[in-house]
Amino acid sequence: MWINTTDLLGMAFGFFNILRLVSYFPQIVVVARDQNGASAISFSCWSIWIGANGSTGLYAWVKLADMPLALISGFNAACCAAVLVLAIYKRAMARRNSNGTTGRERHA
Repeated sequence: MWINTTDLLGMAFGFFNILRLVSYFPQIVVVARDQNGASAISFSCWSIWIGANGSTGLYAWVKLADMPLALISGFNAACCAAVLVLAIYKRAMARRNSNGTTGRERHA
C-alpha cells in the first residue's frame, strides 16, 4: 500500500491539529491561574487567531462542504475566544484590584 502526498498532507494536518487543540487547555489553565492580569496575553494576536480560524471554518463549511475541517476550525476559534475572554476578564479584575476596589465594598 502506497501513501501519496495528499495522504501525507492529510495525516500531518490531522496530527498537528490534534496537538493544537490539546495545546489550548494548558494555556487556558495558565490564564485562569494568572494573578497579574494575564499581561502576557496579546489581545490583538488572539483576536487575529479567532478571525483566521473562524473564517477558515466558515469557508470550509460554505464553499468546500468540508464539515470535519469546518468543525476543527470552529473549535480552534472557540478555544482562542476562551483564552481571549478569560484574559480580558483577568485584566479587568487586576485593574479593579489595583484601583483599590475588590467589588465587595458596599456603597453608602
